[in-house]
Amino acid sequence: MEHPLIRTEGLAKEFSGVRVLNDINAEIRPGEIFGIIGENGAGKSTFIKLLNGTYTPTEGKIFFEGEEARLTVDIAKQKGITTIPQEFNLISDLNVYENIFLGQEFRKRLSLLDRPRMKQRTTELMESLRASVSPTAQIDSLSVAQKQMVEIAKASAFNSRLLIMDEPTTVLTPIEIDILFDLMRRLKAQGVTIIYISHKLKEVQRICNRVMVLRDGEFISVDSTDSLSEQDMANRMVGREMTQVFPEKTIPSEETVLSVDRLSVPGLLEDISFELHKGEILGFAGLGGAGRTELAETIIGIRKKSQGEVTVFGKRREIRSPSDAIRYRIAYLPEDRQGTGILTQFDVTTNITLSSLRKYTHGLIQRRLEEEKAREYVDAFDIKTTSLKAKLENLSGGNQQKVSLAKSLDTDPEIFIFDEPTRGIDINAKMQVFLFIHKLVNDGISCIFISSELEEIIGMCSRVLVMREGTIAGELEGGAIGDESIMQLATGVTQGAAK
Repeated sequence: MEHPLIRTEGLAKEFSGVRVLNDINAEIRPGEIFGIIGENGAGKSTFIKLLNGTYTPTEGKIFFEGEEARLTVDIAKQKGITTIPQEFNLISDLNVYENIFLGQEFRKRLSLLDRPRMKQRTTELMESLRASVSPTAQIDSLSVAQKQMVEIAKASAFNSRLLIMDEPTTVLTPIEIDILFDLMRRLKAQGVTIIYISHKLKEVQRICNRVMVLRDGEFISVDSTDSLSEQDMANRMVGREMTQVFPEKTIPSEETVLSVDRLSVPGLLEDISFELHKGEILGFAGLGGAGRTELAETIIGIRKKSQGEVTVFGKRREIRSPSDAIRYRIAYLPEDRQGTGILTQFDVTTNITLSSLRKYTHGLIQRRLEEEKAREYVDAFDIKTTSLKAKLENLSGGNQQKVSLAKSLDTDPEIFIFDEPTRGIDINAKMQVFLFIHKLVNDGISCIFISSELEEIIGMCSRVLVMREGTIAGELEGGAIGDESIMQLATGVTQGAAK
């Protein structure tokens, strides 16, 4: 009888006496796509870091092909265990092919680097992913979605026995997800075992053979995905019956709070015009590279416009930096939370008050006041942390996202731009974010909602602008908002507005 590729026996992990994973007994079969789901903090990332040698178990054993394995990062690599991390692990000032082959470079005689061969192999990998990324492009020039494709290429460049994917589709469009799933099926057919972690239950059901549910560090179940509905998976994750995910849509007023007129950035945006109304959730949809993030970054002054005007509450404003945007009561929750949203080496309190420190400074920083406000956000957003002094690098991705959200809200905005606000968070946390946004608009705050998840755009927004190649391809409103109508505009099949 064939051994499982991976088997864990009583696997447990503690940090500072706190048990985050307890008594996990799991078997992962050769050549299967094995899903792992659970809320943020359920233990998913800890489990895979034990498998790839990043962490050492506090208790328990790991068996690889029937033999006990004491895994370190190097030993895991030797056994063909490769991980695509949730947060990017790329060196920004190196180019694409240098990142893919870092530490495993192709060489010629005399140990000289074989750069042409590495570039050629990188081109082949990108073509297999149908990603338009040059091997010589520098990492910090790439979009978030392009960086994700580089991480996938990096992991699939070598002969993996076990490929661990931690939230690989959070920034990918439906077309890019289809391409990734085709690659996963090809790898599976070649005998590669894949562990797939995702909060997107529809995708888990679509691509995985079996799925394991974790909750609060405990094993809950493992079943064939054929026998589970999305509702079943959601219920097991949270330990109760899940209800409606999206709140009822709000009706905005006619008052215009933000007007963008003919905004352009060479090579990125061309002649963008739109209005945002008070109490509105205005959706921006489109494929990767359509210009949604670039538009948000231009509005708040990260990018320099070549032409166009931005009017805030009836007054034309020159916004040259994020601090200008904050002054004009515009908040921005960025797509790349670790790149531009938070400082992982700093604690929870420091991150929450990072953009609003002036509120707590009266000659000296009023630390007590600062910590009181941070505690309010931790309680309100159910941020799971051992203390306000805990560094963000020790929090799960979803809890980091909540801290980033609190940081933006603490600037007292009247306009809030959300760029992929549910990236990497579980279904329960998503519901909390949706309810939070709903409360904002009921309180009179106006929101721009950028998401690659069509379900979120459809469920949250009463009006949607679809972008394509740096322009607005069309507008949808009310009953006209749907998967098909959005994709037709995004791909250029149709043009114009619909209501």
